Parts: sequence; C-alpha cells; structure tokens
Amino acid sequence: MDDAELTPDERAVLARVQHVLADPAVWAEPPADLQERVVAAVADAGGGRRRWLRYAAGGVAAAVLLAVGAAVGVQLNHHDDALQYAASLKGTDLAPSASGDVTLTKTASGWKIELHATGLPRRADGQFYEAWLKDASGSLVPIGTFNDGRDVVLWAGVGPADFPTLTITREATDGNQASSGEVVLLGQARQ
Repeated sequence: MDDAELTPDERAVLARVQHVLADPAVWAEPPADLQERVVAAVADAGGGRRRWLRYAAGGVAAAVLLAVGAAVGVQLNHHDDALQYAASLKGTDLAPSASGDVTLTKTASGWKIELHATGLPRRADGQFYEAWLKDASGSLVPIGTFNDGRDVVLWAGVGPADFPTLTITREATDGNQASSGEVVLLGQARQ
C-alpha cells in the first residue's frame, strides 16, 4: 500500500510504530551471562530437592520473561503516549485540486510535522512552498520550505494547541521573509 492511500490515523499509527522500532532500547540484548547466573543460582539452592529446583528454575525463568516483557511494554506505552495532532489540508482557489494530510508529533526537540500533499506542482528555480502555523490572532510561525509536497518533514518550536491553523504558501527568493499570502493549502490541526 502506498503512503498516499493511508488515512491520517493510519499514518500516525505507522509513525508511532516506526518510532518505537527505531529505539535501540527495544532491541537491547540481555546480559550474556544471564543464563549462567540463573543456572548457578538454581544449583546453589541445594542438591537433593529436584522438585523444588524445577519450581525454582521455572519461577526464575518466568521472572526473567516478565521483566523483559515489562521493559518492552513500558517502552511501547511510553511512545504510545506521545502527544499527536493531525490535519487534513484542502486546496484553495490558487490550487483547487491540491489536498494533503499532516501529522504533528511532539518530541523533545519540538514538533515533528509530516506532510503528504498531492496536486501541487513542483517548484524550482527560486520558487518554493513554505509551511506556516497560525494562531487565532493571525500570527504566523514559519515551519519550513520545500519544493514537492509528497514526503515532507517540517519542524516547529510552537505547538498546534496554540497555533492550530496550518497553511502552505507559494514563495519566491525575493529577499522578503514574510508570507506572500498566496495560500495553496489550508487546514486545522486536531488532537
């Protein structure tokens, strides 16, 4: 299945799974001598009580599995609790056939914003698109530029709770850092 066929919720779930699987803690190996330590502990417990040893070995093995499972579960739950917003973008009169989906995920570095847009022609030669977050008073925060909207990752230092409107504008390298006002995509972020 192509990413363009995924819903924003499916993209968000996929992003969370990719984030969890990318974490080295999920793939951490248990200590190399763990098995020897368990066997030694069981052997040191006493010689003639075979049934007790079987129960003890089973208990130790269960405790080890439980500890590993709990560690992985905590890791997965930690990432499932990541604050996330999504937005569907609609084309304006300047790009009526354009549309897009956005996932905004809070990270330690700021807000990671993944944009997948279609219907926007590629811009080059000093022409580009710029993404913005906007608050209720109309204040704009630039969150990045790009040439093609298919797989874009942007970053913001402000969150969608305070800046819920996401706009994409057409821009040019004209020395003016303000928005051109030529909005081609527009949407509202929701949790």
